[in-house]
Amino acid sequence: MAPPSTSTTSPLSRLLLSLPKPGAARPPRASPPPPCADASRNPGAGLVLRRREAAAAVLSAALLSRFLVPAAAVAEGGECPLEVAPSGLAFCDRVVGTGAAAQQGQLIKAHYTGRLEDGTVFDSSYKRGKPLTFRVGVGEVIKGWDQGIVGGEGIPPMLAGGKRTLKLPPALAYGEKGAGCRGWEPTSCVIPPNSTLLFDVEYVGRAIS
Repeated sequence: MAPPSTSTTSPLSRLLLSLPKPGAARPPRASPPPPCADASRNPGAGLVLRRREAAAAVLSAALLSRFLVPAAAVAEGGECPLEVAPSGLAFCDRVVGTGAAAQQGQLIKAHYTGRLEDGTVFDSSYKRGKPLTFRVGVGEVIKGWDQGIVGGEGIPPMLAGGKRTLKLPPALAYGEKGAGCRGWEPTSCVIPPNSTLLFDVEYVGRAIS
């Protein structure tokens, strides 16, 4: 009886062994059929036709990339160009609302998602299924929110139904202290000290007091 095999070749090794060797000859590829009957009789004509088809394909791709790609980017929630106000707050309207403008002192409702610059989401009203209700423009929220919703120098007020991205420097957010800290170490904070914050804000509208 033959002794049992002692090979330890794993499935991955067998897969690698099945790949063609660098110096191995490859089987010849089948020649593509001629583009048309006339070109098969005249090889030079076939070459001209193939060049024309290639040029047409490149032109078509360029036109499609110019007109279709931007629309796809918008549909997928692509980049939104930010405008920087004198205060340092940057904003971009993803959707301009059609309702009344937010006014200082109003009780309003707003949905939001807050992110750190690295993309970490630290809070979201959407996850709770309930918008935040607060009085805007009177210091009940961080300065960047008051400015970003009510408006100010270089910033138009949000309209009900609108969606705006805000980028807040630390001075308009939680500054040197950060937020959600459980100890003295900055790493213990949900929002570390001196963090620039990004908010996607949806102004739902006025709240009934």
